[in-house]
Amino acid sequence: MHRVIITGFILAVSLAPSASCALDQTDGTPCCRVESHEPNSVQAILDRLERRATNLNSYQCKLDYIFKQPLLESQTRRKGVLYYAKIDKRSYLRIDFNTLQYDDEPQQKHKEQFFFDGIWGTYIDYQSHSVQRQQVAEPNAPVDAFALVSRRVPVLGFSRIEDLQQQFEIQRVQANAAETASSYQLRLTAKPDSTYHDDYVTIDVQIDKKHELPVRITAVTTEEDVHEIALAAPKTNQAIARERFTLEIPRDFSVETVPLKRSPASK
Repeated sequence: MHRVIITGFILAVSLAPSASCALDQTDGTPCCRVESHEPNSVQAILDRLERRATNLNSYQCKLDYIFKQPLLESQTRRKGVLYYAKIDKRSYLRIDFNTLQYDDEPQQKHKEQFFFDGIWGTYIDYQSHSVQRQQVAEPNAPVDAFALVSRRVPVLGFSRIEDLQQQFEIQRVQANAAETASSYQLRLTAKPDSTYHDDYVTIDVQIDKKHELPVRITAVTTEEDVHEIALAAPKTNQAIARERFTLEIPRDFSVETVPLKRSPASK
């Protein structure tokens, strides 16, 4: 799927069982779960995030995705909007990118779309007139959109907190004064046995105190690439028309379809 489902959110914009303490206990510091009664502790922040995500039925925001490759001294920047909703016991995700900017060049119109309906992920590139469709679940067993994204890209605030604690050391880090007044900042560092260990070194997540949702995600990969995702103007639990997730593919676009990989026993 295109850049791991647009890597961005994707990295960053679902939320299983031994939880790891996010703080260093070598000096006797209490485990994060012990201090969860403290409103600004790591565990208390994570608990609030999980409660918020559990009650999330719809979400939309403006999306600003920057992909940096320092070794190549290159950068691309995409801007667009993201929509997510639970409708009729299924979840839907749509991302519309409308602009693209290379390095310091002028921003240009550039249309790309990503749709996910619990079964199929579809990426539409309007520049190359091409479509990539990939089946990720059986028709009778759809998966949640953020759960799918979290298989490859952990999204704090939309992924299961205990799952993340199994995979990462999570600690609070100091942001600048302006950010501290309105947000928390957490750092996820992949554990040696984490399934993300070969992909990410650190993931910093800035969380808005008012909405208890991520507003900025910065991920550094093991290849030293940097993904920066800003999520602005969020709207939660507001009605999103079912038609917003209707997939319309232009007739003259080429379509590549990848069916679900099934084990021999399930065929």
